Amino acid sequence: MMESPAATARRPLLLLLAALCLRPGLGLYTVNAVYGDTIVMPCRQEIPADLMFGKWKYETANDSPVFIAFRSSTKKNVQYDDVPEYKDRLSLSENYTLSIRNARISDEKRFVCMLVTVDNVFEEPTIVKVFKRPSQPEIIHPANFLETEKLKMLGECIARESYPEGNITWYKNGNILQPMEGVVVMSLQKIVDQSSGLFTTSSSLQYKPTKKDAKAQFSCRVTYYGPAGQETIPSQPVVFDIHYPTEKVTIKVLSQRNMIKEGDNITLKCSGNGNPPPQEFLFYIPGEREAIRSSDTYIMTDVRRNATGEYKCSLIDGSKEDSTNITIHYLDLSLTPSGEVTKQIGEALLVSCTIASSTKATVLWLKDNTRMQTSPTFSSLQYQDAGNYICETAQQEVEGLKKRKTLSLTVEGKPQIKITKKTESNKSKTIICHVEGFPKPAVQWTITGSGSIINKTEESKYVNGRFSSKIVISPEENVTLTCIAENQLERTVTSMNVSAISIPEYDEPDDRNGYNREKVNDQAKLIVGIVVGLLLAALVAGIVYWVYMKRSKTASKHVAKDLGNTEENKKLEENNHKSEA
Repeated sequence: MMESPAATARRPLLLLLAALCLRPGLGLYTVNAVYGDTIVMPCRQEIPADLMFGKWKYETANDSPVFIAFRSSTKKNVQYDDVPEYKDRLSLSENYTLSIRNARISDEKRFVCMLVTVDNVFEEPTIVKVFKRPSQPEIIHPANFLETEKLKMLGECIARESYPEGNITWYKNGNILQPMEGVVVMSLQKIVDQSSGLFTTSSSLQYKPTKKDAKAQFSCRVTYYGPAGQETIPSQPVVFDIHYPTEKVTIKVLSQRNMIKEGDNITLKCSGNGNPPPQEFLFYIPGEREAIRSSDTYIMTDVRRNATGEYKCSLIDGSKEDSTNITIHYLDLSLTPSGEVTKQIGEALLVSCTIASSTKATVLWLKDNTRMQTSPTFSSLQYQDAGNYICETAQQEVEGLKKRKTLSLTVEGKPQIKITKKTESNKSKTIICHVEGFPKPAVQWTITGSGSIINKTEESKYVNGRFSSKIVISPEENVTLTCIAENQLERTVTSMNVSAISIPEYDEPDDRNGYNREKVNDQAKLIVGIVVGLLLAALVAGIVYWVYMKRSKTASKHVAKDLGNTEENKKLEENNHKSEA
């Protein structure tokens, strides 16, 4: 029986209606899409040659189909059904591939591609899965600090806007934290946004730390499923301030030197190993009846030897203390006598330098900045003993600990004089006045009788209380010279007779040599007298006698001086008598 044309025209429609009621049992094709991206679903059927049109639909929860796109094979036009959630989001290509822009969670459905021919309807279902990667998890509301032996909220880890929902795991130093009653308590919460369908997952952590957690790094990770499978995103690690009580107190001495001496400053530093560290302590100082409350630092200035002893510090409640011993090194020096001391020549002087020291010390003597080999002793002071004496002591082990005291010794003496003479071959005579005394005597030369002062003198260097004054004369007649030495203590005067005869002679302290020289002088003078007497005739005898007598009277005045040359006076008298004869 042949179908009518009208029946033939109605067949595709009937086949389409029948296909809507069919649910194929073949394996389903799945498209994984990323939230916000474009979903691309190819129609996985070969396009028949007698294709009339193609359509896309999706199925709802009650299995009722919703058509969303239509494309005719002949007219090449595309029609999109009026479905609000897909408005302006669909695109159907010539090969009947359906694209959905800006993928949403609500796009997670079962879509079906339908190809309709005159005799048949071909369907190919596609499952769409949408995935949304969560934001990086972060720890919010972190605790300011944690306390040992106390269960306290550490913080909350949150991962926002994921699909499907994720799961949160806590870590400490890279190791998973497992729940433990009273120590590790976790609470997981998931919230879905009704408008977007995205999940926000959070996990709070209560934790009871130990002292070992002081530098521990806490973090969390969210595990979720994406297009490629299971993935994990870690948070940034957080280190929490762990408070724990002080278990040990330590006291230290802060000093620039290893050894402390009198006059130094001492800084005591007390510390506790708790967190936070104690800010105040009790300091126990030798000599103080009560403890001193102070910050972690206590300073003592200009310490004395009585500060030697045991120093302690403790917590404010008196518990957990520590101690240290401090020795204040000292060095005392006593010099007797000291300062400026004046003694007379020949006197004895006992000098004593004693020390008292906290440790071994060395003693050094200096005289006029020159080191002495032994300590000074004076049984009979001499002028060379005068000077500046320094007794210096030092502790080798204690830097900068040294003492010194000074004795400024002055040796005084009355002037002492000794005169010597020397007659040269050129008729000149050198007269030297040797002087001792301190303070340095002033020396003056005079000619006895006339009182004339001799200004042309030459002085040697004043060394150890001694010096000399020298004059050189060529007398025309016998004279008596006087050397006067005077200082604050006394005035000393000594005279010497000097002959006008120019025969080389030396006046030395040796008595025997002086006797021989005087004998030679007497013989020479006798010969001269005889010669003079023979040459002078009776005519001139009176004149010579008068002149010679005048000389003799002048010389006899000089002979009367106390410290003159006795031998020379005798010679002059003998000459006088011979001349008269």
